[in-house]
Amino acid sequence: MKHQILAVVSALTLAASANVAFAGDAAAGKAKAASCAGCHGANGISVVHLYPNLAGQKEAYFTKQMKAFKDGSRKDPTMNAMSAPLNDTDIANLAAFYASLK
Repeated sequence: MKHQILAVVSALTLAASANVAFAGDAAAGKAKAASCAGCHGANGISVVHLYPNLAGQKEAYFTKQMKAFKDGSRKDPTMNAMSAPLNDTDIANLAAFYASLK
């Protein structure tokens, strides 16, 4: 029983620390988002109906989708190319920036 409790506590602690480790910097994300503004708008609100609004997007969802574009499991020629040079920190920062917008 003690081993099961310890295993659960350890798993929860690891999961919580993983989330903290990937917390992004919204200010750094804002600087990185300059290349996104052409399609998604300077404040994450697109003026073109083909491109989604990113303002207020949840960080976890944004991160998941950007990583899918980057690894090619989600296909879009423009987004696959735009995400290619981004690292995990860049993606976390962009996610934090767009999540901070209303």
